[in-house]
This record gives sequence, structure tokens and C-alpha cells, in this order.
Amino acid sequence: MNDLDARERASVRTGLFYCIATYAWWGISPNYFKLVSHVPPGVVLCHRVVWSAALLAVLLSATQQWGEVRAIMRNRRLMLWLVATTVFIAINWLVFIFAISKGRLMESSLGFFMNPLVMVLLGVVFLSEQLRRLQWVAVGLAAAGLVYLSLSHGGLPWISIVLSMAFCFYSLIRKKIAVGPLSGLFVETLLLAPAAIVYLFWSHTRDGAAVFNTSGTWGLLALSGPVTTIPLLWFIAAAKRLPLTTIGFMQYINPTLQLMTAVLIFGEPFGHERVVAFAVIWVAVAVFVADSVRAAKRR
Repeated sequence: MNDLDARERASVRTGLFYCIATYAWWGISPNYFKLVSHVPPGVVLCHRVVWSAALLAVLLSATQQWGEVRAIMRNRRLMLWLVATTVFIAINWLVFIFAISKGRLMESSLGFFMNPLVMVLLGVVFLSEQLRRLQWVAVGLAAAGLVYLSLSHGGLPWISIVLSMAFCFYSLIRKKIAVGPLSGLFVETLLLAPAAIVYLFWSHTRDGAAVFNTSGTWGLLALSGPVTTIPLLWFIAAAKRLPLTTIGFMQYINPTLQLMTAVLIFGEPFGHERVVAFAVIWVAVAVFVADSVRAAKRR
């Protein structure tokens, strides 16, 4: 029994390491995309698709999961769902890259703070789930923060909203279909790859492409594959070892690091209006987390 307990504790420690590494990687990844901010966001997205597909193909070979890929591609219903998830993940990636290139990473971090709240709201709309009272309070506070930010800045923080909605719809669909993480992501990138290759050929051969046709930029763009897939592998390893509630609480590492990067490294303004809006949304997140902890203890 003692040996079993020791192995379980070691597994949890390993899971915590992978979980922290995953969210920390995602939190500091804007620094990588800032290095290629001189490249049009569409070009960066297409490089991310192509290099990720190539690396995933290697990983699928190493783990002998090609049979799962073939089974997915023979299943018309699964393929239709994966077409939908492909659209949502492409939107999420493109808007995230755009936000960094335009100096609006703070809005991106806000979207990631909102993800859990948007996810439970989608559960109500599409899965007929019932929200607890404190969950409604958290959603209402988040909505109030967004309204205040919209009024104070003269427009909706569309980057935050689109990023959060696209990721949550992606997660909602992937949660409901029987597709492995590696094989599913490979099929999604494979669906995007033909259009991405055509667009890259046109982008790198047109007039004005000299600014990002350097060997250094090509090397940075090739890194988009590992930047995308390595944290995914870590996340899979963490999910196997940790309860979902633990993973859910630790996900706030990502937007916290993004916000710190935006303010301290990229120098984005964090004025009074944004302080108030973020504070309201942080209170909403705190209420949501407290309610989740209480519900978990009851269970």
C-alpha cells in the first residue's frame, strides 16, 4: 500500500509539473509571436498549421496512432464535427496572432480569464445544464466588466470575446466527440494544410515579401510547430494524472502571465478603465472558483 501511495504521489507531482509547464508556456508564448509580428498574421497562421501538421505526423508515427487517424477520416460524422472544430481553432489562432501583432495582448488575456465563465454559459445554452446561484453571479459580474470596458473604450473588446467564444465552442465540440488529442489535432491541421500551403506560396513570392523572406524569419516560423504541439503533449500528460478541477484552477496561470507580459514587457497601457474592468472580472473569476471548490467538497 505504501509503495502504491508513493507512486500515486509521484504521479500527481509529475502531473502538476506538466500542468504548470503547459500554462506557463502558453502564458509566455506571446513573446515568440512578438518576434514574428513583422509577418502578416495570416502568414504566421499558415506556417503554424503546416509545421504543426508535419510535427504531429512524426509524433503519430512514433506513437503508432495512424490507425486512429484512418478511422476518423472514414467516419463522415466525425469529419463534419472536426470541420467545425477546425474553423473555431483557426479563428482562435488567427485572432491571437493578430492581437499580439497589433499590441493588444491585454485583450487576449482578458479573453482567457473569461473562458471558464463562457464555458459554463455554453453548457446552459447547448447542454441544458443548470447554473448554481454563485455561477450566475460570476457570469453577471463578467458581463458587467465587459460592458464597462466597452463604454469606456467606445467599442466592444471583440478580441477578448472572439478568442473566448472560439476556444469554448472548440472545447465544447471536442469534449463531445470520441477523438484523441493528437489524432484530432492532426486531422484539423490537415484540413487546413492545402489552403495554407497555397497561401504561403503566394505570400512568399509576391511583391513586398522580402521583409519576411529572410532565413532568420523562416527559422522562427518553423518553430511555430513545436510552440504549438509541445504544450499539447504536456497537457495530455497532466490530464492523465490530475483531476479536472485541479487543471481548471491552474488554467489562470496562462492569462496572468499574458497580462504581465502585455504590461511589463510589451508596454501596453493599463489605465484606470482597464484596471476597473479587469478587477470586476477577477472578482467574477474568484466567485466562480470559490463556488467550484465548494461544489467539489460537497461531491
